[in-house]
Amino acid sequence: MTPLTTLPQISFAQLGVRDEIVRALAEEGKEFAFAIQEQTLPMALAGDDLIGQARTGMGKTLAFGVPMLQRITTDSERELTGIPRGLVVVPTRELCLQVYEDLASAAKYLRVGDRKLSVTSIYGGRPYEAQIAALQKGVDLVIGTPGRLLDLAQQGHLQLGGLSTLVLDEADEMLDLGFLPDIERILKQIPDQRQAMLFSATMPDPIITLARTFMNQPTHIRAEGVQGAATHDTTKQFVFRAHALDKVEMVSRILQAEGRGATMIFTRTKRTAQKVADELAERGFKVGAVHGDLGQIAREKALKAFRAGDVDVLVATDVAARGIDIDNITHVINYQIPEDEQAYVHRIGRTGRAGKTGIAITLVDWDELERWSMIDLALKLDCADPAETYSNSPHFYEELGIPTEAGGTVGGARKSPQAAKTPRQDGTRISSTDSNRERPSRNRSRRRTRAGEGSSGHADAPAESPADGDKANSAEGGDDSAARKRRRRRRPRNAAEAPATAG
Repeated sequence: MTPLTTLPQISFAQLGVRDEIVRALAEEGKEFAFAIQEQTLPMALAGDDLIGQARTGMGKTLAFGVPMLQRITTDSERELTGIPRGLVVVPTRELCLQVYEDLASAAKYLRVGDRKLSVTSIYGGRPYEAQIAALQKGVDLVIGTPGRLLDLAQQGHLQLGGLSTLVLDEADEMLDLGFLPDIERILKQIPDQRQAMLFSATMPDPIITLARTFMNQPTHIRAEGVQGAATHDTTKQFVFRAHALDKVEMVSRILQAEGRGATMIFTRTKRTAQKVADELAERGFKVGAVHGDLGQIAREKALKAFRAGDVDVLVATDVAARGIDIDNITHVINYQIPEDEQAYVHRIGRTGRAGKTGIAITLVDWDELERWSMIDLALKLDCADPAETYSNSPHFYEELGIPTEAGGTVGGARKSPQAAKTPRQDGTRISSTDSNRERPSRNRSRRRTRAGEGSSGHADAPAESPADGDKANSAEGGDDSAARKRRRRRRPRNAAEAPATAG
């Protein structure tokens, strides 16, 4: 496959985008269109219904956002009165904020008469009052999550009868999170005569059925790089078989690799995400966490710090990370492997974006080998049996460009911003003391094992629910009880204490 960076570049101006939008995008360093944008914009600007299929990081937001803004401001048939003309429905709060920021930035020079085009975001986890006040003041474009949108529409605060353009973004994620019934209720309230666009990384049968019910002869546009192989051109992948009790040590050294910039670390459970963030903070790294146990304000604060560079390591669960869209991530670390190959593609798609190169590192514990082999087979990665690797393995340092002098800490200990206020599943607080208890002893002897004969602690067995975002946060809790029991076992102090054995 030819990398996108080698293809001829076409500017937004050449595609017929308004000067005001072109100017705003240029100030953000966005002059040329990505593949999905180049293929989508001509038809979208003409008012056609379309389905866009592309993985995360391919530029979907501007692919639907630019034509939506242009249609709203150039449609002479209906006057803009403050009743929403455009609606973007997204699955998570984080994605809602990301799309809002991108479209508000692109629209900053657009005017409607003597006022600026109004864009607002509506999502759960925040008070109603400010969002109701914004709608009453008048809004031209709304970006929102299904639950809060439907709630305000049923209360009469959000009027959907004036829409000229509707977009469903990350439709497959909305299906996974159980929002399909809410989407169907929203669709019943919008006009029959309007443009509709649906964007999704995958196209499961329920999404295809949904598209047929509310779209008018849509054109299906599939950008290069939807599935796993597409991420290989710009993302270099490394897979290591790792012991659960050595993973933090390994991550600490990865974070000191040459050229390492903004880094995302993925876990499968909320408990593990906070534990890893706390331990890395104690080791001196600038780290934040995003997971379902955190309140919305805390999650937004962590994301803002990550985007601003105040922290350069973000630990997240798959559910909480669905709306994170940042272009300058150099490394992705799979601390725990995902549920399936699609989740793996989404994870490593966070790096190697916009023509840049990236590094994806996956740490596979012994009890994760079966699931990893299925992911490997589905994506044809040819790495079903990763090399057994430890934090002191020479090949580990060599392959990832880690300085030989790198250790488990850098500078003084820091405090994870969420450590003092994140509740555990049992109601207690996560603290630095807890982190110290869960950290493996550096003097613990390591026993190498053959494939399939592991003796790892398996401290992170997950029990994660798939729902998060606009609905109530799910329990992504992990069961660490077995590991704690092992750590509490006492060694006999003398021969008298030793249990008798059969002679």
